[in-house]
Amino acid sequence: MQSCKLFYCITKTDDSAATIIIRLLMAVVFIPEGIQKFLFADILGSGRFMHIGIPYPNLLGPFIGLVEIVCGVLILVGLFTRLASLVILFDMIAAIISTKIPILLGHDWWIFHVAPLARYGFWSMMHEIRPDITMLLGSIYLLIRGAGIWSLDAKLSQKLCAR
Repeated sequence: MQSCKLFYCITKTDDSAATIIIRLLMAVVFIPEGIQKFLFADILGSGRFMHIGIPYPNLLGPFIGLVEIVCGVLILVGLFTRLASLVILFDMIAAIISTKIPILLGHDWWIFHVAPLARYGFWSMMHEIRPDITMLLGSIYLLIRGAGIWSLDAKLSQKLCAR
């Protein structure tokens, strides 16, 4: 019974059908990004992770690629959207810490290496962080509101209510 209650809390959503726009936004970014971590591993996957100082790049590059694909698909269809959004939220926080803080500082920070750019500092970081912030806020929205009425989560929570 407790697991049913938890499952209901995770899938419950009564947000409007327009939430699908946020879900599409998230999926259109994360599914291709995850796929590219495999297709272009040297520049977007493990090779990039090694270049910026991510530990265990040969393990974490493909792992993060798989996470982005799976979570992107789950968000797209609206299945376990809150859980997928939570995972993506942590992914975005890690991306900001590992890539945007060095840009803000203009030098390597902690274990992370600064990317070669034409300029550094606050405005450069603000330019580079745009997609990260958009995905971070989208994740927070879906975490709070759920997938919306046009989702598999809505259908599952309706079935649980019918019991």
